[in-house]
Amino acid sequence: MNISDDAFEELLTGFEHSAVHLETRDAYGTSVELPYMAKWAAGEPDDLEWLQGWCATLREHVKAGKTVRRARIVSEPLSDYQRWSYSIAHPMVEAGEDIRWVPRRLVSSTPLPGNDFYLFDDSLAVFLHYAGNGLGRAKVTSTDPGDIALCKSAFETVWKFAIPHSEYTPTYSRSAGRRSPRTAPS
Repeated sequence: MNISDDAFEELLTGFEHSAVHLETRDAYGTSVELPYMAKWAAGEPDDLEWLQGWCATLREHVKAGKTVRRARIVSEPLSDYQRWSYSIAHPMVEAGEDIRWVPRRLVSSTPLPGNDFYLFDDSLAVFLHYAGNGLGRAKVTSTDPGDIALCKSAFETVWKFAIPHSEYTPTYSRSAGRRSPRTAPS
């Protein structure tokens, strides 16, 4: 069933125990992120104030004993989007989200769903559908036991290869411009 952005926001704040998120794309084009990524690409500073709402939510989850884990399967060298994403991850990690990086070459034989997903409390999957340019198209929920089992298995298998954000040293192309992957303060 398709859900609205508001219903999805309720899921992000209202789960009981755990939320996991598997990202498999090298680039996204969310309307929220694009202006900030453009600033980064232009070498302009970003105080990351726009992330503080999510960081506050993460801190509340941690206080309540909930876990939030995100695994990002990435091609190396990193795409510009993933370089930017790496550079802004520190406030979310500090707030309690366990963000890890998985070089794509490590999961070649891992069965994965065809779309990125969130899995809430091992009982509700939300598949994220994207257009080719990375813009979100739909969020589709499922409680089908097969979908839940696939998402849980895929995430846990990928997680075994995942490198914690603080330990991951991304590779990037020398032609990627003058921005290094560690552009934001830690």
